[in-house]
Amino acid sequence: MQVYEHEVLVVGSGLAGLRAAREAAEKHDVAVISRVHPVRSHSISAQGGINASLKNHAEGKDDSWEKHAFDTIKGSDYLADQDAAMIMAQDAPACVYEMEHWGTLFSRLPDGKIAQRPFGGAGFPRTCYAADRTGHHLLHTLYEQSVKHQINVYEERLVTNIATDNNLCHGLVALNMITGELEVYAAPVVIVATGGAGQIYSNSTNALINTGSGTATAYRAGAQLEDMEFIQFHPTSLYGTNILISEAARGEGGYLLNKNGERFMKKYTPQAMELGPRDIVARSIQTEIDEGRGFPGDYVHLDLTHLGKEKIMELLPGIRILAMDFAGVDPIHEPIPIQPGQHYTMGGIATNVDGHTRVKGLLAAGEAACVSVHGANRLGGNSLLDTLVFGKRAGREAINYLSKEKPRPDRKVVEGLWEKEESRLKNFLTGEGSEDYRELRDKMKQTLTEKVGIFRQENELKEAVEILADLRRRYPSVKIKNSCRQYNLELINALELEGMLNLAETVALGALGRNESRGSHSRLDFPKRDDEKWLVHTMADYTKEGPKLSDKEVTITKFTPQERKY
Repeated sequence: MQVYEHEVLVVGSGLAGLRAAREAAEKHDVAVISRVHPVRSHSISAQGGINASLKNHAEGKDDSWEKHAFDTIKGSDYLADQDAAMIMAQDAPACVYEMEHWGTLFSRLPDGKIAQRPFGGAGFPRTCYAADRTGHHLLHTLYEQSVKHQINVYEERLVTNIATDNNLCHGLVALNMITGELEVYAAPVVIVATGGAGQIYSNSTNALINTGSGTATAYRAGAQLEDMEFIQFHPTSLYGTNILISEAARGEGGYLLNKNGERFMKKYTPQAMELGPRDIVARSIQTEIDEGRGFPGDYVHLDLTHLGKEKIMELLPGIRILAMDFAGVDPIHEPIPIQPGQHYTMGGIATNVDGHTRVKGLLAAGEAACVSVHGANRLGGNSLLDTLVFGKRAGREAINYLSKEKPRPDRKVVEGLWEKEESRLKNFLTGEGSEDYRELRDKMKQTLTEKVGIFRQENELKEAVEILADLRRRYPSVKIKNSCRQYNLELINALELEGMLNLAETVALGALGRNESRGSHSRLDFPKRDDEKWLVHTMADYTKEGPKLSDKEVTITKFTPQERKY
């Protein structure tokens, strides 16, 4: 048994994880545990930009952090906790300048200031960017910081479970994917920052590593999940592959056209047009397709041809390459075929504004967490901001917690978990089970995509809940064919499937229970938002029999809920 000891363990090496690690490393011995090398984390695929009220754009001189907070809360359909949204907006400018001073290569205005572009649901051009590779530049900057501060990085590790006892965190157990051996990591603080869970759907823009594994381990360790029914469907993913086509394409002036050549958004958001919030634009595209105005195969066009070669080459070079490589069209000359695709998990591990869960020593940040700042619908440009603001706060909270509580991890608790995990692995490799994990996984993905998608209704949600509960019951009988332990992808996929099934159930049950339409959650049988009954967060507790749901009041501090109009 290989045993490692550190003061702070960060699970996940994307923007939230590296920012948390960078902060905690000011005072403590920090280790990052990741499935991939840090610069291969999914944050690198973020394209469009990061929001901050810098007032650099000529049309953004009247912007402010209060207006940023209001746009965020309105965009969330008033489900965001307003205290958290205001912290994020208030901290945004300093956060962007910090990254600039650490070396991030932002695009610039002629006067040398950081460039900003308009994004959906925002009242001003507020989104700072680096062409259409913003996540790439931010992630490389933070990786350089992790090297500078000599942060330990354990790559090619999959965390299988978190060790807790009496509501206290003691560390975790991880599978070394290279050797196939389970390793013990003892630490009084674990920060989960593993990103979203898009791979529970079959039509996702997320990378294959976005299985929600960190979220699921925190859930099983005693943390609550919050608002899991709110799944964001990005309006423009590439037809056929669901590769993300950034909102920057519409921010720079791209049009959405149906098969009749009509800019159909004038029917849905006549003032904002293509820059309506993502939930509304995604529903509008799907409505055009469902009512027969899409192209054969179910897609519409994103037209950039009128922007001209020079603008596309300067501001959207990555989009052009993706369109040419994966759809065979050059957006300088032809429109891009697009369709909505699962994109973002707005729910996640319930935390306070400093990243702490209800388990002492267990924190979370980024898309894996739910602070909540995105509520029922996230605005473009706010996810990168979320990772940096709340990643930093989680790292700082780790320092505070270690200073005040002076906790010590109990190695026996973590080693006891190692024995249970070792038994679980052997069951997959040599047990008597007969279930094929691929069959269960594919059925889960199909069920969520077809029955818990953009438009939802009671009969289909009930069917989804029954199917997912059946898959969960069948899961213990999974057996894999490859008994080799070294880099066994069958074993890795089978281990992750348990967490994916756990999360999928919380999504479907939450959607079935919420009898209203709000943000990304659109019920055909309950088309109106119902603030009287449903201005609450959905909370989920793990039980072996399935999720146990409850609710929690939304924090309203300044902005009275009102009807959203764009």
